[in-house]
Amino acid sequence: MASSVYPDQDGTVTASDAANFIPAIWSDEIIAAYQKNLVLAPLVRKMSMVGKKGDTMYIPKPVRGAATAKAASTAVTIQEHSDTQLAIVVDQHFEYSRMIEDFADVQSQTSLRRFYTEDAGYAMSKVVDDNLFIRGTEFGTGGYVAAPAPADWVSDATFYNDSGAGAAVAWAENVLAATDVITDAFIRNMIQKMDDNDVPMSDRFLVIPPSARNAMMGIDRYVSSDFVGGQTVVNGKIGNVYGMDVYVSSNCPIIETVAENGTGATKVRGAMMAHKDTIVLAEQKGIRSQVQYKQEFLGTLLTSDRIYGTKVARPESGFILALAD
Repeated sequence: MASSVYPDQDGTVTASDAANFIPAIWSDEIIAAYQKNLVLAPLVRKMSMVGKKGDTMYIPKPVRGAATAKAASTAVTIQEHSDTQLAIVVDQHFEYSRMIEDFADVQSQTSLRRFYTEDAGYAMSKVVDDNLFIRGTEFGTGGYVAAPAPADWVSDATFYNDSGAGAAVAWAENVLAATDVITDAFIRNMIQKMDDNDVPMSDRFLVIPPSARNAMMGIDRYVSSDFVGGQTVVNGKIGNVYGMDVYVSSNCPIIETVAENGTGATKVRGAMMAHKDTIVLAEQKGIRSQVQYKQEFLGTLLTSDRIYGTKVARPESGFILALAD
């Protein structure tokens, strides 16, 4: 009786072998999830430091010139070169890690893999957007605070809609009432402040919290076809108002809790109205995914990380809108 002949066992696909192609699958899916969940990051100025050494990027900060009258038979007036440099420190390094047992089997469980990649992409995008929102403490004459208290948001660039006065008023602690929500008049007042600061008309944006979106949907003009008609929803974009794209994000920071706002007894969130050049995002390493089989756990360690830095380049072109939430 002939005996069975089995193929060489060297051809068996193990979890360790699978690790050679798994990173590419995970990396692509995590990057897709990361990009899908970003709201604020795509709206700011992005600078690449990929492949460069050092922890600081220096970029020119041009100063606007002025046109001069040209008289006949005279030389042109050469603008004085007074550009400065903006130093962006790349000091943000975040990671997302999972230990997954029997990793080779997970490959056949698409839904489980999708959960992990979606979760990783969401977590990485949230920390980037959170960091960019906190840069709002630098708007106007404010100074950056990594973990700001309510007082750190008080500046000449933070305003709220005083429902009693019917106008945009400089925000202070313990002043916001539950009725001080976003209105059409408030948006127009803030746009005028941007105009007064000579902020370019193009590439302006407004990012609001979900509660403000709810308030805006109660205003007739914001449910008309002029605002939402025919537009594709992209990364939180909900419409366009007065030539400015409007986005909604749950990452809009809480600048004052209910307990901290003793007067109004309402939570306060900060929306952001700014220009693309207001904040710079310097990326030294994009989403990187790595895997390593851990025999002691009979599983695979998946880690994704990103290295970047942020900086306010044009503090005069950004405003924080304090809104009752």
